[in-house]
Amino acid sequence: MRILVTNDDGIDSVGLHVLARAMNRHGEVVVVAPDREYSGASSAVGALHLMQPEVHKAHIDGMKESWALSGPPALCVMFARLGLFGAPFDLVVAGINPGANVGRSVYHSGTIGAALTARNGGISGVAISQAVNGMGVEGQGWDDMVKGQLWESAAAVADVVVEGLIAHPPSEPVVVNVNVPNLPVSEIKNWRRTIVGSDPPRAMATATMEQKEGHSDSYYVRMAWGNELTLPIHTDGGAVGAGEVSITYISRLEGYEVPADSGPERAIAALLGS
Repeated sequence: MRILVTNDDGIDSVGLHVLARAMNRHGEVVVVAPDREYSGASSAVGALHLMQPEVHKAHIDGMKESWALSGPPALCVMFARLGLFGAPFDLVVAGINPGANVGRSVYHSGTIGAALTARNGGISGVAISQAVNGMGVEGQGWDDMVKGQLWESAAAVADVVVEGLIAHPPSEPVVVNVNVPNLPVSEIKNWRRTIVGSDPPRAMATATMEQKEGHSDSYYVRMAWGNELTLPIHTDGGAVGAGEVSITYISRLEGYEVPADSGPERAIAALLGS
């Protein structure tokens, strides 16, 4: 069993290191992570026609092989699939992301983007995220929110999830989005199979422009966010907010059938003269 461990917070992230060491008992683990933070990168690989990607050996205590790559997490997975880091991988595990990736943040998360890219290449992917103080904003945890993070709890949950996937491999590649409350394992109340909610527990509320001193037409963007929301328990954000582990299987992006007389269909038919 060869496991690729990556993240979107960069090679120096403590959460990445704790997760990678937890994976060691499951097989041969190789860490390939961005050389800087790529939070919010989703499944982006970057402008490959302009980039000159580089890889550099990195050191992580307890790990035999670690690399830093000058690109987002999805590119780490893509290059691994192409054989840049040796033999094929059997599983991709991404995280530990500081900030719950629930609700609409699923669309933007680089952690989940790595897992989606794995599945696109025929490999199952597991995304591990953990709530932070104040539940983070749009799936991201600011520096002051990450203080007192119980990384080992999320790593212990990831260990069990990966053990289950290896023992009972799915018939086709899957993406498992795991969100863990920031609690000691003994205080986690439950494990719940959830759906992707529509809202994150805490969302961006406003974005305003503030004049940049010394510049006539340049502005800082000042952001503010709303209060933490109480979400339905059957959703990913609701479960984590209630102190439970949320397990969500992310479906494939597929076409959706609409009635032939729907607005866009009628407009296209008229344009084509049919």
